Amino acid sequence: MTEKPTKVRTAFTKDERGILNNWAIEPKMYFDDKEEKKAEEQGEARFGMTKYTELLNGRMAVIGISLLVLTMIGITLVAIV
Repeated sequence: MTEKPTKVRTAFTKDERGILNNWAIEPKMYFDDKEEKKAEEQGEARFGMTKYTELLNGRMAVIGISLLVLTMIGITLVAIV
């Protein structure tokens, strides 16, 4: 059994003077949906780093920022009058 040689990924460019410009290669991003589906079946999908908690945290942040802005507008209007 022979092993296939892995293809080396390079991330660089070469300009007209022959100088190399290197940069990092980002890994491919993915979600492990199997664990999340298993947790949903067991009723534990609302705890931990799941899509549900990410949506909930984002919505709570938007509500908090909106309330802060509305409070600052209210304080400014009261100070003007």
